[in-house]
Amino acid sequence: MAGETDALPVGIVIVTHNSEPEIGACLDAARATGAEVVVVDNASGDGTREEVLRRGVRLIANTANRGFAAAANQGISALQVPFFLLLNPDAVILEGLPALWRSCAEPGTGLAGGKLVDAGGRPQAGFAVRRFPTPAALVCEAILLNRLWPCNPVNWHYRCYDLDLNRKAEVDQPAGAFLMIRRSVWQQLGGFDEGFYPLWFEDVDFCRRARSAGYAIRYVPEAVAKHTGGHSLRAVTLEIRTLYWYRSFLRYAAKHFRPWQRRLVSLGVIFGAAPRMLAGIVTSRTLRPIAVYGEVIRLASLCFLSRRGFSAGEAGQVGE
Repeated sequence: MAGETDALPVGIVIVTHNSEPEIGACLDAARATGAEVVVVDNASGDGTREEVLRRGVRLIANTANRGFAAAANQGISALQVPFFLLLNPDAVILEGLPALWRSCAEPGTGLAGGKLVDAGGRPQAGFAVRRFPTPAALVCEAILLNRLWPCNPVNWHYRCYDLDLNRKAEVDQPAGAFLMIRRSVWQQLGGFDEGFYPLWFEDVDFCRRARSAGYAIRYVPEAVAKHTGGHSLRAVTLEIRTLYWYRSFLRYAAKHFRPWQRRLVSLGVIFGAAPRMLAGIVTSRTLRPIAVYGEVIRLASLCFLSRRGFSAGEAGQVGE
């Protein structure tokens, strides 16, 4: 692989947090491409940093968890290349990095994402590529309709189940787990929005801003990476994950939707909180979900009532 990619003007940025079991295979494949690699570690408490240093890869070690967006911006700033690949630590490049670069380098293109496959080689449909979430899509997610009826037309369209993942296409939102970005576009947009803390929706927000600025976003199936998913959240309680997700969910709605659409999404979150809370009580056999979804309702109410929408500053930094 190295002989094919040594001359590519591409760097690879990997953000880690308690990624020790996954980072070795990810780094071995990334280094084999010949690209310069930098790892930004968000205060891991395991052996992630040792695994990185053992392979001689450049490491930026944060003393606190700065979140994915801030760490990605750090890593990108550290690489002086015109293109960079965001790669999750649980993603292993299998092939096609040159094809991904060629698509991203096409005139008018700002980003390009590759095909993500599971351990059995099956494309991760519904995750690898999605359309931008509409208010209806987020409401369906909030009120559990997508869980109860996953093939509903809104969810089907949002998760691109109609897309042939073996064919090139211009798309809205390739997954940030395996995403190449033109550096000039990242600079023009001011990088990733670090208000999406600590994770979720920062890549969706970036893609949407790139599209609004007139850039094409491409899906390139010749570029393939094996992807596991969710590794860094294993040590985080379900309650904290829930708060993280809803905060970023509501921030995205406030940032990109009209006021009435934002309020509709906020109402969906409020009405969807009750059945989720009851399900949480039953499955966990504790009353902790009451406090969790009480906070979710508070955040959604804040988003509904505020004239300017929802901000992380108003909500506080949950889980820090």
